[in-house]
Amino acid sequence: MSAARTTSEEPVRYERRGPVAVVTMDRPQYRNAQNSAMTYALDRAFYRAAEDGEVKVVVLAGAGEHFSAGHDIGTPERDAHLPFERRAGLWWDHSDKDGAESRFARESEVYLGMCRRWRELPKPVVASVQGACVAGGLMLAWICDLIVASEDAFFADPVVRMGIPGVEYFAHPWVMPPRIAKEFLYTGDRMGARRAHEVGMVNRVVPRDELEARTMELALRIAEMPRMGLALTKRAVNQAEDLQGLHTGMDSVFGLHHLAHAHNAETARDSLGGMDIHAMKAAGA
Repeated sequence: MSAARTTSEEPVRYERRGPVAVVTMDRPQYRNAQNSAMTYALDRAFYRAAEDGEVKVVVLAGAGEHFSAGHDIGTPERDAHLPFERRAGLWWDHSDKDGAESRFARESEVYLGMCRRWRELPKPVVASVQGACVAGGLMLAWICDLIVASEDAFFADPVVRMGIPGVEYFAHPWVMPPRIAKEFLYTGDRMGARRAHEVGMVNRVVPRDELEARTMELALRIAEMPRMGLALTKRAVNQAEDLQGLHTGMDSVFGLHHLAHAHNAETARDSLGGMDIHAMKAAGA
């Protein structure tokens, strides 16, 4: 299918395919690990899709072999210390602060705040997931309304190894049954695409070489519906999840998440419990 309009906006690509906007994370050499530059580029892309009256549906994808390996905790382009123009909330600039004051402000903005805003995009968003969807990658998939996964996709949240109770956007007990969520977190093991489909976290599992086509097929099918009907239906389901405690539950766990960071900072080498990218890889994350 030919694109109506294509632009390059590193580290995220934005492409129009008829009524579908395809937003692609483009750091394949780092398994699409999310630094702040990528997070803000995603925000711009979602804003662009929201404002484009011809876009009915958005597809979120990752370039290369993997959807996303999570937050950037070790690439040469890691930029957690740098200031960015804040978009998701009114917390102050983290870059000139220390300790919990810095961590809480930054993560309120780029993790919890951004994900909540993207979840409320009033157009359906479909995740197209292949390979690794780990930790921070889960957050990006979970803000999407539907998930299409390739047969080789796997999901994991290994941050309990850092002494941290899951990623910042703590949707685990809503995207899967609570006992499955506990096993998922307690073990840090990878969950394959078939198992993710069984527990209701994934909508469809398709062969890897059909992932792009099958995702686009679903997106175009949804795009046949009226825009306002889609927007109101999305809001209705999101509100139902919030009535089931999703929003307040995330707030409470976000506090526990930062308690863990503070504990690590006092008792270990750093706020990640001394688990850098090499340690996480050695542990099988």
